[in-house]
Amino acid sequence: MGKGKKKKGQPKGKTITLKMAQNSVEMTVDGKRRLNLSFQEIAAVPKCLQKLCEVDELDMSRNLIRKIPDFIDLFVSIRVLDLHSNYIEELPVTIGRLQNLLVLNLCNNRLTSLPSELGLLAKLQTLHLGLNQLDALPASIGELKELRHIGLSDNRFTRIPSCISRLNKLQKVNLDRNPMRAEDTPSHESVMTSESLYVVPESFLCEHCRKKCQDQRRTEM
Repeated sequence: MGKGKKKKGQPKGKTITLKMAQNSVEMTVDGKRRLNLSFQEIAAVPKCLQKLCEVDELDMSRNLIRKIPDFIDLFVSIRVLDLHSNYIEELPVTIGRLQNLLVLNLCNNRLTSLPSELGLLAKLQTLHLGLNQLDALPASIGELKELRHIGLSDNRFTRIPSCISRLNKLQKVNLDRNPMRAEDTPSHESVMTSESLYVVPESFLCEHCRKKCQDQRRTEM
């Protein structure tokens, strides 16, 4: 194989220079600095981004990225990290150092597992994990005390992850289109694909629905 020649199946991707990245920084309506590198055919996160780590939001969605580099932890001020629609197979443990992160979008990637360090994102409010290959969540997700929304649709979950029950501020869980096991089947062997399954705190239910859920629990005990 000739020097510098890419292996078959690995996209070359577009080269992003520091100047190009600087020109991609924009101001949001609420005065935040947003680095928008969406839809740029990027196959690898450019090292030059280390010089722009003071931004508040980073959008690298809709690219060809397979790996997130360890230097992601340099973005200490980042509040929104959008990585949806790439080819990401794993996350670095350093992602747990993004202590100001409020929104993390990892939808439509190739994740089969998550690092336990995600549980260190103390301020995280929204976590999008739909359209991956996940069948479990690390127990540390239960430590995300500020989490309001978690999207788990189109994965491989066969049951609701137990760590979710520890998220006191959680308002919505989306488990659409997962091969969920039918809890009302005595053998627990039949599997159904959930087309519309949401989990909400019991306090959100009306009196009739809350009583119905409580009665069903008693019959299952």
